[in-house]
Amino acid sequence: MTRPHFLRLPVRTEWPRQRGVTHVLDAGMAPQRVDELLTSAGGLVDVWKLGWGTAYVDAAVSDKVAVCHRHGVLACAGGTLLEVAWLQGSWEAFLDWAAITGFDSVEVSAGASGMPAKDKRLLIEQAVGRFTVLAEVGSKKPDAPVSPEAWADAAVEGLHAGARWVVAEGRESGQAGLYRPDRSVRAELVEALVARAGLDRLIFEAPHTSQQAWLLGRYGANVSLGNIPADAVLGLEALRLGLRADTVATLLGEDAGGA
Repeated sequence: MTRPHFLRLPVRTEWPRQRGVTHVLDAGMAPQRVDELLTSAGGLVDVWKLGWGTAYVDAAVSDKVAVCHRHGVLACAGGTLLEVAWLQGSWEAFLDWAAITGFDSVEVSAGASGMPAKDKRLLIEQAVGRFTVLAEVGSKKPDAPVSPEAWADAAVEGLHAGARWVVAEGRESGQAGLYRPDRSVRAELVEALVARAGLDRLIFEAPHTSQQAWLLGRYGANVSLGNIPADAVLGLEALRLGLRADTVATLLGEDAGGA
């Protein structure tokens, strides 16, 4: 069915996107369900991340990756799996396995293992020739110190190493990294990242509607958002376009009228 065009809405970037990316976190969906969701989403998803180490234990991982390819979506292996491989000295085997499995993207993170910056840079550089690399910055620990300068430095380092995007840590809980325990946004951290890395190269993990709405209100419909629950893709697109109460006024402006 063709989508209607009778409303004046924010202009969205078109696929393949560098900006305005929707990055989904898959916690273990069956390939058939992934296919159904991507069919319904109709080009709204850009990156499909198999979270944590689920790809390693998913017997249907190759089928799921193939579904992503059919829909033109990047299939991304989660960063925790690579961190474990690094801890065990098997990161090269991980990259070989990811390529054989069909992944066209990998996330390189250090938030679970405390990987030194030099090792993270090496992994990015080694992966860049074979994959689209997402370099994550920030710790997964809710009580970890948060330094806007350190995050921005790490973001720039990841881009210089060859990453296509930097992913700003927010976890699936939305209560760490970019966010305080009450899920409110650390605005100074977001602003430091944008100032140094540039909005087009950032994906902000934002699993909750309030966090998504804050980022959309600050940076517009085409801010890139990640760790989106698979069943929230259409809801996020509506949020991007001002078709939900949370963003009607901020994204539609005068067109919002008295809504």
